[in-house]
Amino acid sequence: MWMDWKKALKAHVAGKPTRSEEEKRAEETQLFTELYCQWKGVQPNRQHESFKSIPKFYFKLPAEDEVLQQKLREESRAVFLQRRSRQLLDNDELQSLWFLLDKHHTPPLMGDEKMINYEDFLKVSQEAGPKCKTYFTATVFAKLLQKDPYGRISIMQFFNYVMRKVWLHQTRIGLSLYDVAGQGYLKEADLENYILELIPTLPQLDGLEKSFYSFYVCTAVRKFFFFLDPLRTGRIKIQDILACSFLDDLLELRDEDLSKEMQESNWFSAPSALRVYGQYLNLDKDHNGMLSKEELSRYGTGTLTPVFLNRVFQECLTYDGEMDYKTYLDFVLAMENRKEPQALQYIFRLLDIQNRNYLNIFALNTFFRAIQEQMKIHGQEPVSFEDVKDEIFDMVKPADPLKITLQDLINSSQGETVTNILIDLNGFWTYENREVLVQENPVDDLENFGEGEEV
Repeated sequence: MWMDWKKALKAHVAGKPTRSEEEKRAEETQLFTELYCQWKGVQPNRQHESFKSIPKFYFKLPAEDEVLQQKLREESRAVFLQRRSRQLLDNDELQSLWFLLDKHHTPPLMGDEKMINYEDFLKVSQEAGPKCKTYFTATVFAKLLQKDPYGRISIMQFFNYVMRKVWLHQTRIGLSLYDVAGQGYLKEADLENYILELIPTLPQLDGLEKSFYSFYVCTAVRKFFFFLDPLRTGRIKIQDILACSFLDDLLELRDEDLSKEMQESNWFSAPSALRVYGQYLNLDKDHNGMLSKEELSRYGTGTLTPVFLNRVFQECLTYDGEMDYKTYLDFVLAMENRKEPQALQYIFRLLDIQNRNYLNIFALNTFFRAIQEQMKIHGQEPVSFEDVKDEIFDMVKPADPLKITLQDLINSSQGETVTNILIDLNGFWTYENREVLVQENPVDDLENFGEGEEV
């Protein structure tokens, strides 16, 4: 009986004609449709009348081998972006708008500031032309309205609003030109190309050697991806790039008179990029272009604990046990921005040795034990873990009295202090002697008083 069934099946398969992949897909789609309709309790070929009027809203991206469709998509996007660019106000039109606002301002002056009421606001709208219509709305006027007794808004504030909107649209169009997929996000290579082509337009970067461009671009791009792509998806929404302040910091380098202090505090400046890269080269004692665990141990004050460094090399991307420049940049951004949620997320992952998404007493003890050992090496009396553990829980005030989650750490605003205590001997010493340090620097303390500085 079994053999007869087997022979019948073979004969059936042998008798069926060979079908193409397209035919197989069509049959699969038909079978799926029948089963789906059966599950939903509807007839396969009976569609609601409204289906005919619903426009198509999903367009499948062309495959890699569909060169013609890809080219057509690229060209159509370029034409669309050019059309959008032409709809924006240019410099001459912005200047004309300012003259109109100045001409129709509503007296009296508010100090030296000229104001305009809603009636004159509408007059300017009619004279300004169709490109300006989107800015002259009741909503915009209401948003800019403050406490003027005559119900007016500042023409300078309104003009700055228009300029900001124009800049945002221009920048979005500029970034979209690098969006190869046309999906509203940039991959790492896309953002690298954008910044590389931006360098010649930034006077503050004129002194950079072309041989350093690749390292500069890598340094700049890492900040965007570290803070805007914490889940490491490899892409960032253009909308997120526009919403953060990083692009403002980057374009600030157009200012030829940017002060030395501003340059030093700007991650994207030439001095800042050279500082970070110089530190990397100084740590790389064997000059192989990579950092070993021993080389990284000299980072900063050289007081990061061995346990923490072990976790860095366990969790972060390494090559034969050594760290490249890109991974080092993530490390530096985390260490230099420990008040930021993204930096705390980076360090929390290293502290969470049991991968439980929370820190318990065991995890805290593991890291603080290394601090105690370092204190013994330096001839200091180790501090009791129980005391430190109680202080940490008192500072963080977690929802669960026995567990500290990342969100607990962020909500407490004590993330920088807690991480200092657990991973850095110098950081722990500073915390432990904070009262003595305050007494030794009373002037600095008075200057910082009232600025929300954490203890």
